[in-house]
Amino acid sequence: MSNHVITTTNLGMRYGRHTVLNGLNLEVPKGSVYALVGSNGAGKTTTLQILMNLLRGHTGAANVLGVDSRHLTVKEYARIGYVSEGQEMPDSMTVAEFLAFWRPFYPTWDNAREQELLQLLRLPLDRKLKHLSRGMRMKAALISSLSYRPELIVLDEPFSGLDPLIRDEFIEGLLAHADESTILISSHDLAEIESFSSHVGLLEDGHMAFSEETTTLTNRFREIEVRVELTALPPKLPATWVRAETASALVRFVETQWHPERTAQEIKEVFPTATDYQANAMPLRSIFVALAKAARKAA
Repeated sequence: MSNHVITTTNLGMRYGRHTVLNGLNLEVPKGSVYALVGSNGAGKTTTLQILMNLLRGHTGAANVLGVDSRHLTVKEYARIGYVSEGQEMPDSMTVAEFLAFWRPFYPTWDNAREQELLQLLRLPLDRKLKHLSRGMRMKAALISSLSYRPELIVLDEPFSGLDPLIRDEFIEGLLAHADESTILISSHDLAEIESFSSHVGLLEDGHMAFSEETTTLTNRFREIEVRVELTALPPKLPATWVRAETASALVRFVETQWHPERTAQEIKEVFPTATDYQANAMPLRSIFVALAKAARKAA
């Protein structure tokens, strides 16, 4: 039995002559909080919509909960919670009516969990959805998706446009009541993703640039500063160094495979007159910016 709740194999999607996904291979481990990140237009929403059978890929395959995504049935959807940035909601309903509408569709609906989420997210039951702010509407969608204890939660850009307080409350509600679930979340809000994701994958040019555990990724990247007098960089640098530059007796570069002993030895070999160096940890945003700039320069 596979340990992956979601897999895609050589998934391709195009709109006319524009290719959105180009051989996408994605694996989301069971029990993970997997962050699918990438710039706007990278294909994140398209990927999630194919997984939910809202779109059909042109090539390749996608598998969700052990089923081809093209053949998802009511049985599988009852095990999936889906919240999308632009999903339509019945504006004429109050929050109470909205939740009451959904309860009969899910045999596993947990009224106690619903009440806990309502109190945690402070959502007014008597307010109509059309009178709620975008953040409050997202809260209502989250409650309706978590109350039946889904095995898989899919969130498409849930933080876009939310103020910091609402965003924190949304994340708190998600993590406090999704301990039994696998979460796949697409976002370009890297600071928030880093605070709770267990895995991260970068979607770039229609395929996965990389996919790994978040701690592994952040542990292998360092911004290096070497104190050394140079007039120009050496013509050949280690392949794992990117974005090397020199200015004012200082060389900076990003080490993509940080290892204390090996990196120190390489610095000594490349810069024998160096007097000191520092290795600084990098947040996800800095890692992605460094990789994007390096790829742009290589192109």
